[in-house]
Amino acid sequence: MTQNRKGRITPARAATAHKKASQPKPVAVAKSSRDKVRAHRKRLRERGMRLVQIWLPDTRSKTFAEQAHRDSLAIARSTSEADDQAWVDATSWWNSPEAAALEKREPSMPWWRDDNSSK
Repeated sequence: MTQNRKGRITPARAATAHKKASQPKPVAVAKSSRDKVRAHRKRLRERGMRLVQIWLPDTRSKTFAEQAHRDSLAIARSTSEADDQAWVDATSWWNSPEAAALEKREPSMPWWRDDNSSK
């Protein structure tokens, strides 16, 4: 028995060298993308996940931007615009005292940019 670079105990290489030389290595067969996706989805299902697909408006399209502009103009010209905005402000979380308190507790630099975490 010997130790490898990671300190794990392994059998002596001399004892297994003849086996490695006499047996050809199995040739890896390239899997199609379909097979890889199928295997990935199977592993996720085994972990209790399920696939959900939804269709959403394409916010990058010109027609979406045009419709959003028409909608915002209609809201701005509405007689109840002030009441509607007051309701949005009253129900918005990011303007709440809870959000302000949470923001004060957050570190100034996000955890994924912390230089000390890699040391």
